[in-house]
Amino acid sequence: MAVQRATELRLLLVAMAVAAVTARGAAGGGAAKVPAIFVFGDSTVDVGNNNYLAGISARADFPHNGVDFPGGEPTGRFSNGLIGVDFIAAAMGFTRSPPPYLSLIAMDANSSGEVMSNMMMAAASAMKGASFASGGSGVLDSTGTTISMTKQIEYFSDLRDQISTILSAEKASTLLSKSIFLISAGGNDAFEFFSQNKSPDSTAIQEFCEAFISTYDSHVKTLYNLGARKFAVINVPLLGCCPYLRSQNPTGECIEPLNQLAKRLNGEIRDLFRDLSSEMQGMKYSIASSYELISSLIENPQAAGFVEVKSACCGGGGKFNAEEACTPSSSCCADRSRYLFWDLLHPTQATSKIVGLAFYDGAARFVSPITFKQLADA
Repeated sequence: MAVQRATELRLLLVAMAVAAVTARGAAGGGAAKVPAIFVFGDSTVDVGNNNYLAGISARADFPHNGVDFPGGEPTGRFSNGLIGVDFIAAAMGFTRSPPPYLSLIAMDANSSGEVMSNMMMAAASAMKGASFASGGSGVLDSTGTTISMTKQIEYFSDLRDQISTILSAEKASTLLSKSIFLISAGGNDAFEFFSQNKSPDSTAIQEFCEAFISTYDSHVKTLYNLGARKFAVINVPLLGCCPYLRSQNPTGECIEPLNQLAKRLNGEIRDLFRDLSSEMQGMKYSIASSYELISSLIENPQAAGFVEVKSACCGGGGKFNAEEACTPSSSCCADRSRYLFWDLLHPTQATSKIVGLAFYDGAARFVSPITFKQLADA
């Protein structure tokens, strides 16, 4: 199994090199594969919405975040640079990742009362997509204190109405049916449940999983009723092996009960989308396994050029540099391309590049039943 995983990673890296050459050759030519990408979820795909929220701690609009982003400025991404959704958008032919929705509707201090005008401008700017994702949020609205998934979908509904006004209802419906709806959520729900239930019994786990998947089901159906047809889903990560979780374990090993919970949720997500696709006409989906990919990188770091897969690049504290969050005064590793993890919980840009390509056009164990590329082409 380890040999197979290492081989798959090497093939993935070869494909990345080929894709980079192809992208350079095609720069400036050809249209995007889909009209738009609409993004929902947590900090794994948040490109800056939390910058516009007051009084929250889940934000990344300060150094050392963004140190490797073009221009070297923090953007609100929980990363030293680009994140997975940036690479996915680029692979689909977009010149940039979908912008944060709150940046599109942010009103100038002197233009109060022009909400409708701002909404129309936001809709015009979001014809190629928008990100509603918010770090700290979950599938369950009880998770976190940022923009809940329900609120993210409400924002999209508002935007959809404005797009319909600009294009006509029929043209808007066509645009949305061909667009990608990317969802990356569930990690915060699992982490919060585990934090509150260190040794949960089978009944507590069952009740949590049922509430989680029932709510996920409701969100997907709401998006479908709003016009979504192509769902690109990123599952729950290998949470127990993040630097912060390792730092909380006296042995320094991964916290396996949390990984097992993530694995169970991922099985439920897979079954949910399989069932929904047979019920809802025209629905297509692809599920990318963050869990499997990060597991493979941890087991075979050399295949991806990593030398450190346990510690955070940016952080503080003696154990895995992960007893303190990444702040402007934190220690920050020099060779970030050799680290799997950027901070307590999030991957580096180097990891995100591998993630983006694996999900876009990788092996079946990383993305199935079809790839994001096949979903875009469908």
